[in-house]
Amino acid sequence: MASICFTVTSTAQQIAENGAPGIRLNQIGYYPGAPKIAVIVAGHGTVFYVQTPEKKTVFTGALKWSVKPDFAGNKTLIADFSSYQKTGKYLLFVPGVGYSYPFEIRPFVLKGVAGASIKAYYFMRASIQLRKKYAGKWSRAEGHPDTSVIVHPSAATDKRPAGTVISSPRGWYDAGDYNKYIVNSGISTSTLLSLYEDFPAYMKTVKLNIPESGNNLPDVLNEVLWNLRWMLTMQDPNDGGVYHKLTNAAFDKFEMPDNATAPRYVVQKGTAATLDFAAVMAQASRIFGKFPKELPGLADSCIKAANKAWNWAAANPNVAYDQEAMNQTFSPKITTGSYGDRNFNDEFIWAACELSATTGEERFITAINLMPDEKMPLPTWNQVRLLGYYTLIKNIRTAHDNGLKELPELKKRLLAFADSLIGGANETAYETVMNKSARNFNWGSNSVAANQGVALIQAYQLSNDPRYLQFALANLDYILGRNGTGYSYVTGYGSKTPMHPHHRPSSSDGIAEPIPGLLVGGPNPGMQDHIKVPSIVPDEAYIDDERAYAVNEIAINWNAPLAYLVNALEALQSKLKP
Repeated sequence: MASICFTVTSTAQQIAENGAPGIRLNQIGYYPGAPKIAVIVAGHGTVFYVQTPEKKTVFTGALKWSVKPDFAGNKTLIADFSSYQKTGKYLLFVPGVGYSYPFEIRPFVLKGVAGASIKAYYFMRASIQLRKKYAGKWSRAEGHPDTSVIVHPSAATDKRPAGTVISSPRGWYDAGDYNKYIVNSGISTSTLLSLYEDFPAYMKTVKLNIPESGNNLPDVLNEVLWNLRWMLTMQDPNDGGVYHKLTNAAFDKFEMPDNATAPRYVVQKGTAATLDFAAVMAQASRIFGKFPKELPGLADSCIKAANKAWNWAAANPNVAYDQEAMNQTFSPKITTGSYGDRNFNDEFIWAACELSATTGEERFITAINLMPDEKMPLPTWNQVRLLGYYTLIKNIRTAHDNGLKELPELKKRLLAFADSLIGGANETAYETVMNKSARNFNWGSNSVAANQGVALIQAYQLSNDPRYLQFALANLDYILGRNGTGYSYVTGYGSKTPMHPHHRPSSSDGIAEPIPGLLVGGPNPGMQDHIKVPSIVPDEAYIDDERAYAVNEIAINWNAPLAYLVNALEALQSKLKP
């Protein structure tokens, strides 16, 4: 297209620096050959321009109205510049609206946020000093050595009575607090293990600048090991059961971790924690078994722990962690995150699938009802069935098919689920799967967007259908700015990002910018924290306020699907087409 130059007013220049609030796009950028879409939520224009920072127009396109309105009842304008593929730095200009935030078009444009989404776990480590060499200005003293952890009365046994002191160091702080939870560690650790398992060649190239870098292990596995080794300490060696969490009695105040010195406890064993542990250990054995020289004996230790946990759960299939009931019987009362769950069918399915995939033994699958219904529920910490299905379905594509008759049906159901996700997504106001339903906007809604993307990548890997990959990318665009608030929801990445996440270190370290690479929870009109959000329109219900944990907390189980999604897309970018 012919170059067109505009006279830019001082107001427009200011907007170019700050970004017109009516233009929503991926604030990081786009792959040259991939779809490129921006959404205009204010104005009635007919044309848009892609311009260089010097305001030289390099592409002119027609705006089109969205097929359906947004949740507030208003239609948006869609700017599609997918056909423009020249690398460079750009702005999108809409007359009468203004200039977008700047963005780039280039290969590996998301490499920075992809690495940061994993490096975020390094900043969440317990029991280690974060040195400036690795942490930069977010360096800090060691917090929570956890070498003297008390067995809570709820977890007492004859061989480990109440008051017994055990050592349980390492691990990741779970969220905005300083406690460590097996249930949430389960899905988080597994998702990062799956990222390596599904894209080993690419993940070997991802360098994170963490203390273990350069030790012949991929850095994503180095980071996983920090949490995995903690998880191993949470299994009672006497019976195989797994403690639900390692925690203070109450949440710490907002302070740095080295100043938080309240007594720490391991609390009641439970079926959910024990099965999540079994699943992760079986998967870890399968993956770390490929590194016998670097990690001698670890794979064997993991599968032994997984089998022992499975046996405990089989003997104790309905032990729910009920914190309220526990507090009526035992003291001190525990008031930190409960991660309570009363239905363990999905945990049994997940553990059985991982153990079967690793050992090749069908007995785990035959011991459970693999497909209790036709649902394919999106993974969350308390609904992990699909994680098991992902693992079994991968066996169809590899040499490890153990002949399970259910595998073809699982493959069929996964593709049907993916079809249900993308069906009609291009008709929404933001042309994303995430914007199809108001039900997606609950606590941790950004992890819904990320997990939808993960599911679509699993479907793409199975089918090579490019539609799945395109809509996975669209959901990442949503996370990075193409959404109802105009925020890029990853700290430190984008022009408009959260500055006040509900995260104790970020709030207490004296550094203006929060720790980078953290995915905040995202829009949620529930206001469970009683902090009023500016709008209760589902996809606009967000406020950047450290008190607002219902929308602005961070959590390891939210960062994990983000890490999977963005790194998988980096690995698959050559497969993306408009």
